[in-house]
Amino acid sequence: MSTPLYPLKFQSIYKDKIWGGQKIRTYLHKDFGNLPNCGESWEISGVKSDVSVVANGALQGENLADLLEQYGAELVGEKVYKHFGNTFPILVKFIDANDDLSIQVHPNDELAKKRHNSFGKTEMWYIIEADPGSTLISGFNRELDEKTYLEYFNSGRLMEILNREDAKAGDVFFLPAGRVHTIGKGLLLAEIQQTSDITYRIYDFDRVDAQGHKRELHTQEALAAIDYKHYPEYKTKYQPEKNETVKLVTCPYFTTNVLDATENTDKDYSNLDSFVIQVCLAGDYTVNYNGESHPVKMGESILLPKSIDRVQLETTSGFKILESYIE
Repeated sequence: MSTPLYPLKFQSIYKDKIWGGQKIRTYLHKDFGNLPNCGESWEISGVKSDVSVVANGALQGENLADLLEQYGAELVGEKVYKHFGNTFPILVKFIDANDDLSIQVHPNDELAKKRHNSFGKTEMWYIIEADPGSTLISGFNRELDEKTYLEYFNSGRLMEILNREDAKAGDVFFLPAGRVHTIGKGLLLAEIQQTSDITYRIYDFDRVDAQGHKRELHTQEALAAIDYKHYPEYKTKYQPEKNETVKLVTCPYFTTNVLDATENTDKDYSNLDSFVIQVCLAGDYTVNYNGESHPVKMGESILLPKSIDRVQLETTSGFKILESYIE
């Protein structure tokens, strides 16, 4: 008989990046060991090269792919399992940009399937902490087509056409596949995205690594992936509320809400045909389920399988979480 499912926590997967820093340790209190810098902490991942491993309870040591094979719809929901099979569909990360990331774009499902037999990459960012004056790039500041884009790109004037946004704690940005973007220096954020690790690097500020090598660019591959349209708004508007679940982003790949709580909260997920991921951005709380308590603190994430309909979130100090699922 299989082990009954319960709220699952996973071992973080830490990534050394040329642009990474120390905030994942100093701000989120996560120990990334001997890495010189840590750019990313993958919290829940079904990416084949980096599948998350359970860190708590009776299933400790099992990986997410094996759990999906074993539990299927009981873990992720009927509709999700039917659509995604044994690939977990959402990737959750913390990102610390101690320097600007490369300017990049991700392909949509159609292009990613054709070129890489992969899902595309639509994502969203929630800014956890920002150095004063931090900015990021999302989209273009004018209407373009491929020809005009290439004129700017080839003449070294790419930065002139990019839309730069001020970014501070609590800001949210939704980045559908095709949107050119970069995370700017000084930002610590949580990222919710499709399960995909495909990035087309457009420009990397002529940086070199310790060996003096520049990172590979994907100028040609990016052309068919880019959305050249100009949009009136690139920052997601929402009204923060205390002790209310506030919807931030809804798209076919994920819905993400924020809950900023100062008191105990009962959550009823019985109307969802999906797993739920909670990412703790601040404070700490305990997930009470079936007579067991699962503590979650800032910098940790927890996966509630579909088979769990109701939980109580108990807190003494308050907490802020992102809550993600598939509708």
